[in-house]
Amino acid sequence: MKLSIIIPVYNEERTVAEVIKRVKKVKFPANISREVIVVNDASIDKTGKILKKIDGIKIYTHGTNQGKGAAVMTGVKYSKGDVVVIQDADLEYDPDDITRLITPILQNKAQAVYGSRLKNYPLRLSGKRKTPLITHYLGNKLLSFITSFLYGNYLSDMETGHKAFKKSIIAGMKIHSKRFDFEPEFTAKVLKMGHKILEIPIKVKPRGYDEGKKITWRDGFRAVWILIKYRFVD
Repeated sequence: MKLSIIIPVYNEERTVAEVIKRVKKVKFPANISREVIVVNDASIDKTGKILKKIDGIKIYTHGTNQGKGAAVMTGVKYSKGDVVVIQDADLEYDPDDITRLITPILQNKAQAVYGSRLKNYPLRLSGKRKTPLITHYLGNKLLSFITSFLYGNYLSDMETGHKAFKKSIIAGMKIHSKRFDFEPEFTAKVLKMGHKILEIPIKVKPRGYDEGKKITWRDGFRAVWILIKYRFVD
């Protein structure tokens, strides 16, 4: 079985080399081969130069910045794997969790698996372990509630960027969303196809806007619209 690990990248010169290094070190069973596909979404920093120096990866580059969703779909287009994993390039998500993400799929227990940042993560308003980016936490909770209500599959973290799924479920899927709205559209369409999404808790190291975080409150409002829209249309 072949695993395609897709890494969408935009201006991640500080972390992309380390992410790829760690992805390549993840240990899989002997019967699983991997390909690492990096989609450079028209980065304007040193990301492109860094990628050219790394061996053992496939690089695809967008001429203009199109968004994370477009980068993911470019990766899917050129992927050869039976199973696809999305791994962000900013080190918020630990590549070591990839093995845990794909295990239920390999065991035929799920078609899609989401790594949940919030499943075992209570809201803390103060103290040393205070929840970072509280508005994002609450926004994610709201989006997950809307998803669960509209589609009948409880999710604690619909917006997670750490996703694994059989390529067959996305092969014939038309994704219109180009940016962060990929997450709700893909989720909506997977659930409308009748597939259940399994969640497993994962480790996460949230970063702030000063560290390069790109998603904003506007993306949250867009996600609500996408969830409602694709409940009723293709």
